[in-house]
Amino acid sequence: MSKKRIYLNAITISGPTASPGLWAHPEDRGHEYTSLKYWTELARTLERGKFDAIFFADMLGVYDVYKNNKDTAIRQAIQVPLNDPSYLIPAMAAVTKNLGFAATFSTTYEHPYALARKLSTLDHLTRGRIGWNIVTSNLDSAAKNFGLEGQIAIDERYDRGDEYMDVAYKLWEASWEQDAVVLDRDNRVYTDPNKVHDIGHKGKYFSVPGIHLSEPSPQRTPVLFQAGNSTRGREFAAKHAEAVFLNTPTAQATKFIIQDIRERAERQGRDPSKVLFFPKLTPIVGRTQAEAEARFEDFLRYSSTEGIFALLGAWSGIDFVTAGDDKLLEFVEKRDNRGLIESLRRTDPNKKWSVDELANFFAFGTSSLTIGSPERIADAMEAFIEETGADGFNIGHIIQPGTVESFVDLVVPELQKRGLTQKEYAEGTYRNKLFGEGPHLREDHPGQLHAHTSKKEANAHG
Repeated sequence: MSKKRIYLNAITISGPTASPGLWAHPEDRGHEYTSLKYWTELARTLERGKFDAIFFADMLGVYDVYKNNKDTAIRQAIQVPLNDPSYLIPAMAAVTKNLGFAATFSTTYEHPYALARKLSTLDHLTRGRIGWNIVTSNLDSAAKNFGLEGQIAIDERYDRGDEYMDVAYKLWEASWEQDAVVLDRDNRVYTDPNKVHDIGHKGKYFSVPGIHLSEPSPQRTPVLFQAGNSTRGREFAAKHAEAVFLNTPTAQATKFIIQDIRERAERQGRDPSKVLFFPKLTPIVGRTQAEAEARFEDFLRYSSTEGIFALLGAWSGIDFVTAGDDKLLEFVEKRDNRGLIESLRRTDPNKKWSVDELANFFAFGTSSLTIGSPERIADAMEAFIEETGADGFNIGHIIQPGTVESFVDLVVPELQKRGLTQKEYAEGTYRNKLFGEGPHLREDHPGQLHAHTSKKEANAHG
C-alpha cells in the first residue's frame, strides 16, 4: 500500500455533544464546553498527537424537521446549546505553536466586509494558522431568525456565495499592498495611503466600495475549506476550496465525490492534486479488538435514535416520523441534489431504507466507523486512503474528549511507526504545512485573479 502521508484533523462543535445521546455517558466531558480550560487542554492533546488542525463545525439554526418541532433537538442537545467557536481559537492558539484552526462561517448570514476582517484578525492572532470552512447554510430555522421567510434556494445560495468570494478575495488580496505598512516614525507615517486601495465592488448581491480594514495577515486569504456534497456544492468546491471536508458514510460515496471535484477543478484550470480531501472517521479504539468491541457496545447503549433522526431530518428535509418504515427515499424527488440523499443513493441505488436501518447506519453520525485495536484501525485508515484517494481524516468524537485522547495515545504512535503521519511539524503557516509551498494562495486559484501586482511579484521572488 501507498505510504502517502495521512493528514489528521479533529472535528468538533462548541457544544456539549457531537454524537446523539452520548452526552449522558459517564466518561463524557462535553458539558465542560463553556470552559476555556477544556479547549486549551484539547488543543495541547492534539498538538501532542501532531494533528494538523481542529475543525469546528457550526450552525445558526435549530433542528426542527423531526416531529415538526425543535423539542427533540433541545432535549437531546443535538447541536443546541451551541456557542460561537471563533472565540475559542485565540486561546487555543496561545497554548500551541503548530495546530491549525478551521472555523465555519456562512456566506448567507455573514457579510463579507465584516467576515474578512474577522478572519484576518484570527490569522494575525494565530500567526497564520486559520482556515475558513465556507458554508451557504441550509436550515429554514436559521433563515427565519435572520428575517427571511425560508432558506434561499440552493442554486441562488451558491451563486451568492460565488460573488461573496469575489468580495472576500478583493479585500484580502487586492486592497492592501504587501509593504503598505511602513512604520515610518520620523515622517509620522504608519501606513502609506498610496498602497491601500478601494476595492470598488458593486454586484448583484453586495456593494463594498472601500478598503479592507485589516493589514495583510500572514496568509492573507485563510486556507479555504468547503463541505458541500451536493452537485452545486461540488462545483463551488472545485472553484474555491483548497481542501474539502466530507461527511460521506462509505468508501464508494467518498471516492465518487473526490473524483468528481478533482475533475471539475482541473476543468477550471486548477491543479487537482492540490485540492485535499478529509472524510470523517469515528474510531472506537481499544488496546485489543475485544476491548474495542466492548467499548462499542457500551456506547451503543447511550445512542439516541430520536437524536439521530433530528440530525437526519435537518440534513435531508425528511421527517422520519411521517415517512414511515418503507421507501423513505421515494419521498425525495429524483431531481433533489442534497448531499445526504446523493450519498445514500450511491451506497446502494436500489435499497429501500427503513427507519431502523437508517438509525443503525447513522448511530454515530454520517461517517465511517472503525472499531478495533490500534493496528486494526491503522490498517483500515491506510486501506481507505488507498481505495478512495482521500488525503486524511477528520477524527470525530463519540465521547468528548475521550475519543480523541484514545486515538492520540494509541493509534497515532502506530501510524507514526508506519510512516503514515507526521512526527514533527513543518515550519510556517497552516498553508505552508499543508502544501509545502508559500503562505499565500496558489497562482492557479481564482482568488489570485484579484491579487495586486506587487504581491504577485513578491510571491515570485520567494
